[in-house]
Amino acid sequence: MPNSDSAFHPSTQDELAQFVATNAASERRPLISIGGGTSAPKCSAENGIEVCLDQLNRVIDFPARDMTITVEAGVRIADLTQILKAENQRLPIDIPQANQATLGGVIASNWSGPRRYGCGTMRDYVIGISAIDATGRQFKAGGRVVKNVAGYDLCKLLVGSHGTLAIITQVTLKLRPCLETSSLVWMAFDSLKQIDAAIARVLNGATRPIAIEVLNPIATRAVRPLAAAASLPILCVGFEGATKETQWQAETLINECCPFEPRSVETLSGSDADPLWAALTDFPIKNSSRTFKVNRLPSQTIELMQRATDLGISAKGHAGNGIIWGHYPSGSSSTFLLEGTSEPRLWEELGSSGDWMRRVKQQLDPQNLLKPGCLPIG
Repeated sequence: MPNSDSAFHPSTQDELAQFVATNAASERRPLISIGGGTSAPKCSAENGIEVCLDQLNRVIDFPARDMTITVEAGVRIADLTQILKAENQRLPIDIPQANQATLGGVIASNWSGPRRYGCGTMRDYVIGISAIDATGRQFKAGGRVVKNVAGYDLCKLLVGSHGTLAIITQVTLKLRPCLETSSLVWMAFDSLKQIDAAIARVLNGATRPIAIEVLNPIATRAVRPLAAAASLPILCVGFEGATKETQWQAETLINECCPFEPRSVETLSGSDADPLWAALTDFPIKNSSRTFKVNRLPSQTIELMQRATDLGISAKGHAGNGIIWGHYPSGSSSTFLLEGTSEPRLWEELGSSGDWMRRVKQQLDPQNLLKPGCLPIG
């Protein structure tokens, strides 16, 4: 959490709007919106003001029978989870450090975890949004609003924008019911090549997984250090639903993967699976000064995982989505170990999409006051 001497903590949305409007009309200092500080991009601005939304944490409306909820953006994910659980409902996004992370921060970063393959991302659950632009103007999109500001689909536009286009203040979410149980099938293989063949079978098999995770041996030791196969690459597949359903899917998956000769197989269900779900979710934020995220075609996942392994990098991939998280080894002096995996940092590097993003940024933040230096990508 930012130092109170350098941060503004609004207690209402109107107070925030007035503060932003005053800043735009006078000092024009850069504004850095902060949620729980768990996934904010590394950007700062000279003489900038951190805007902390931790006090904007109220439940505005919760018509549980409609499976929707409207809350302010500063609500902690752990608190939101408990509110929804009381009505046997959930937001099925895996979020690390839930006691600290805020809903607005999760939406601004479009965070997603292992369940992304079966449950999607925040863009799939945000149906209404309220925000404040760089001039202090409050606007809404989605929900009961018929027309979006400036003709953009602002719900989808603001999800993943990292606070560079507007400050998200309030959100309406669609929800899902809580399910009876979940299970994880943990399969150790001698090589990533075997896992690649097994994944092809999983994707075309009889089961419907919600998570398909691959860990190289270094990541295996980080995620589950006491496991018997902690020195081997792992394919970990998740299911959820009724107990009999998940049991059948786990057994079917194991039978389908037998031809690829896993060294060992273990199924964890219910509360026994919870610690592993948490470890898989927390992997991207493990203490590391140098962490990277790569988005590629799902078919390229194993190739990049092998390259990371050869370089001594701890890596975990969402194999069904082509997303890889990695931690460079401590003491490494290189800044570019995986060729072709750096994320663009300049508008020009984004090509035609960069031109479009620049025009959107100019429409919503013409004075470049919201997180200047960061790109609205997520």
